[in-house]
Amino acid sequence: MKKTFISFLIICMAITTVSSAVFAKQQHPSTEGNTNLSSILTYDDMIRDLTSLERRSNGALEVFTLSDLDYEYSKSEQGRELYVAKIGEGPKKVWVQSRIHGDEPYGTEASLQLLQMLISNQSSDYKTMLEELTMYIIPMYNPDGSEMNTRTTMLIDQETGEPRRNNNGNPITIDLNRDWAMDQFNAVESKAWYSYWSDVQPDYALDIHHQGLKTSYDTGEAITMSLGISLAPGGPTLPSIKDGLYEDVTRQMNVYVYDALNKYGHTTIDRYTTGNDRVGYREIDIKGGVVSAMMLGLNYENLNSDEHSHPAIFFETSGNTRDGNLGQRARGHNIRQNTLGIKELLYGLASNEVYDVDPNRWNEIPSPPISAYQTDYAGIVPVGY
Repeated sequence: MKKTFISFLIICMAITTVSSAVFAKQQHPSTEGNTNLSSILTYDDMIRDLTSLERRSNGALEVFTLSDLDYEYSKSEQGRELYVAKIGEGPKKVWVQSRIHGDEPYGTEASLQLLQMLISNQSSDYKTMLEELTMYIIPMYNPDGSEMNTRTTMLIDQETGEPRRNNNGNPITIDLNRDWAMDQFNAVESKAWYSYWSDVQPDYALDIHHQGLKTSYDTGEAITMSLGISLAPGGPTLPSIKDGLYEDVTRQMNVYVYDALNKYGHTTIDRYTTGNDRVGYREIDIKGGVVSAMMLGLNYENLNSDEHSHPAIFFETSGNTRDGNLGQRARGHNIRQNTLGIKELLYGLASNEVYDVDPNRWNEIPSPPISAYQTDYAGIVPVGY
């Protein structure tokens, strides 16, 4: 890996320039009186920045909507277009999605910053990525939730344009990251993105999230990012997929990112877990999550008839708009951390360096002691079940 302090400074300087020049933000009100959203990218900001990047890319970047591709389902519940940025000409296809939860914004900005680097940086790393990969970047999976600054989206009656309501008269909201399941697909966005994914048939995927403010189990330091796999390695599900192939490669992908970001410094990374000292710590094994469905080869309405599947991981940046202004104090650092993390993973896949990693080093990434798996199909499953 070609990781030097000088290259880190160059990347950070370029990102800072992009942040101030290309991605100037409009002013917005605070949410619930405690979170200033003036620096958070809106849907219109994203469209403006994608348009600018495409124009300056000399044909390298292609920006389009699912409506442009004439999909039956192509817009959000509230009628917003769903945008994709496609770049690279390589044989390996990588799907990178951000902001499936609307109040987890930094993945959008990191994705746009990565695109800026891809169209402007002439280093060998970026050339390798463009030559070996075709990248499908989805900066804002959930545009309605992003505009409302909510984790979920709201189901809309397409005839009246009014929110659909439950028996108690409350608007029906959907967590889009739990909507890729045979008995789900309640939101239009889920059907749209699934249809496109089943046509693209990527080879790898990355999903960028936020988590709450978090400290290290061992040291008490503030965690800046957690690395995760939505179907737990060694758990009830992942070892049985592709004879354990995804169990190895997902761990290799995360360890590669862990090593790379640690060399840059100013990061404190652990494995993603749920729970606490009182109830115990758990790894997730969630089959209804979008990237889980990708690994399981979900075949909904026979759109994925060959049951295509691929490995997938996720990032969890600490701090989001639910944490108020406290969660945004390290905003610039956390966006850069995401940008660098995405870049390093893509380079590792392009160069095949990911496959040189010992997957068992997953256990070297700091983690509290795991006592169980948190599932969405069988409750809490003890380790050693």
